[in-house]
Amino acid sequence: MPGAWRLGLLRGALEVRTFFRQREQAVFTFAFPIVLLVLFASVFGDDAKPGGVTAAQLYVPAMIAAGIMSTSFQSLGVSIAVERESKQLRRLQGTPMPPAAYFFGKIWLVLVTGALETAALLAVGSHLYDVDLPSGAGDWFAFGWIFVLGLTSCTLLGIAISSVPKSAQSASSVVTLPFQVLQFISGVYIVITSLSDWMLGIAALFPLKWMVQGLRGVFLPESARVLEPAGSTEFGMVALVLGAWCIGGLVLCLLTFRWKSNDGR
Repeated sequence: MPGAWRLGLLRGALEVRTFFRQREQAVFTFAFPIVLLVLFASVFGDDAKPGGVTAAQLYVPAMIAAGIMSTSFQSLGVSIAVERESKQLRRLQGTPMPPAAYFFGKIWLVLVTGALETAALLAVGSHLYDVDLPSGAGDWFAFGWIFVLGLTSCTLLGIAISSVPKSAQSASSVVTLPFQVLQFISGVYIVITSLSDWMLGIAALFPLKWMVQGLRGVFLPESARVLEPAGSTEFGMVALVLGAWCIGGLVLCLLTFRWKSNDGR
C-alpha cells in the first residue's frame, strides 16, 4: 500500500475537487470575508487612528486572520460533523486507508483554501486600501510562520470541536457561535483600542487575537504599534500562544475525535 502521506495527498486532491464542485459553498467561503472587509472599510475607512493608519488598513490584517480561521476551524468543525452523522467516517474507517490519510486530506484542503482566501484578501487590501505588502525577507518570514501556526492551530481545533455537536443540524450553530464571539473580542470587527480589558483578557486565551496582532505587525507601519495593548507587536508571544495551541489542539483531537455518531452507528 502507498504510505499515508501519498494517500493523504490523493485524499486532499479529492477534498479540493469536491469543495470547488459545491459552487455555492466555495463562493460563500471566499466572498464572505471580502464582502465584510469592503463593508467595514467603507463605513469606517476614513477614520484616522493613532499611528497614521486608517480603520480600513486595520481591517485588512484582521479579515485575513478571520479568513484563515474560517477556512480551517469553522469549515472543518461543520463538515466533519456532517460526515460523521452521514456515516462517511465509519465507512472510511472500514477501508484499508490509514486513518492519518483522512486527516492529511483535510489539511491539504485547508491549506489550499486558506492560501487562496489570504491571497484574495491581500489583493483587495493592497489595491483598494493602500496596505503595503511585506517588503523584506524578514516580514515575509513572519507572515509565513504566523500563517502556518495559525492555520495549524485552527485546523486542529476545528477537528476537535467537530465531536461536540450532537447532530449535523446543530453543527453550524455550535461551531459558528464561538467563532463569531471571538471575532468581536479579538479585534476583527471592532478596533482593538475600543475593546475593554476583560474582553482582551478572554481573547488572549485563544489563537485568533494573536493572529490578528501578528498580522498587524507584518502589514502595518511601525508607527501603528501604539495601537497595540502592550505597545508592541509581541511576535514572541504570538509564536508562543499559537505554538501552544498547536500542541493543545493535537491533544484535544487525540482525546475527543470519534469516527461514529453519538448513537453509535
